[in-house]
Formats: sequence, structure tokens, C-alpha cells
Amino acid sequence: MMMDGFRTAFAAACICIIAAPASAALKVGDTAPDFTAPGSLGGKPFTFHLADALKKGPVVLYFYPSAYTSGCDLEAHTFATEADKFAAAGAAIIGVSADNLQRLTQFSADPNFCASAFAIASDENTKIAASYALHVTTPKDGAKDVRGVEIGHGFIERFTYVIGRNGKIVAALSSTVDGLTPDEHVEKSLATLQRIKGAQH
Repeated sequence: MMMDGFRTAFAAACICIIAAPASAALKVGDTAPDFTAPGSLGGKPFTFHLADALKKGPVVLYFYPSAYTSGCDLEAHTFATEADKFAAAGAAIIGVSADNLQRLTQFSADPNFCASAFAIASDENTKIAASYALHVTTPKDGAKDVRGVEIGHGFIERFTYVIGRNGKIVAALSSTVDGLTPDEHVEKSLATLQRIKGAQH
């Protein structure tokens, strides 16, 4: 009986392993897919086009599950706090989630989070996330944000890409694979940019 129980547990574990999605996200050296997306900058309508942004310098493209959730709030606040350092490195920051524009408009201007320091864009149909080979999960029914507002959209996995002016990915940072905390995405993407800038001088 014990052996049967072991076999059952082992089989269940194998099923879980098979069912768990392997990370297929884009990697360093890959070309970042171009995209255009509606969003908000400081609470005002904003359209982000990756190709246009890259003409000015590197881009930090960070995907996050949802505005007004604890980890994403910390990440946005940290990016806002460090925004001047990213600018000094010649880079633009763009945050992307499946939040609708109404939620993003509030989040982008909120002094506790994005604080009008950088733009965020909406990927409601998660097509941008799909082009970057990122996983999207469905929250539990009735899931609410820190304000008590129902979320109602898919969660894009937390992933940050640092994209060089040539459109090539120079860093790919994952919470799932690398175990990075939200604020470590900021720290490591900034370190990558500073290293690139230092190598150019």
C-alpha cells in the first residue's frame, strides 16, 4: 500500500512538472519585437512606440501583473525614485500590464507609485506579452487590488527587458526564473545600463 501511495504521489508530481510552463521568454541577443500601445504619462494619454523610443536611446521594458498590487506598487515606486538615474544613463522606462487605461491613468499620476516619472502602457489583450513569449495567468474570481477594487484582467508575468538602441535585448530579468524581487528588477536593469554606458567611454 505504501508503494502504491508513493507511485501515486510520484505520478502526480510528474504531471505537475509537465503542466508547469517552462520559461520561453526572449533571451539576451534576441531582437525585441516592435509594438505600439496606448498608455498614460502623468495621468495624461500617451502612445508608446518602441521603435521611436529606441531612436533616442536604450529602453527598459518591464512587464508587471497589475497596478495597485503590492509587488507592482513597490516596483513602480522604485522605478520612479530612480528615474533620474535611468535618464542619466540615456534610457527610457516603459511599464506594461493588462490593466485598462482607466486604471493606468490613475496609477501613472499617483505620487506613491509611478509619480509621473515614466510612462506605462496597456496590453489589455496581452498580445504584446505574447510577442515577448511571456506567460499570462488568470487571477482568482473576485480578486481585488489593494484599494478593494476588482482587478478583472490577466496577470502578465513579472519580467524586465533592457533593450539596446539596436533593438537587441541586452538583459532579460525574471522573477520566476531568477527569483528577483520587484525592486531588484529596477536595481539590475539600472546596473546593466550603467555598465553599457561605462563601456562606451
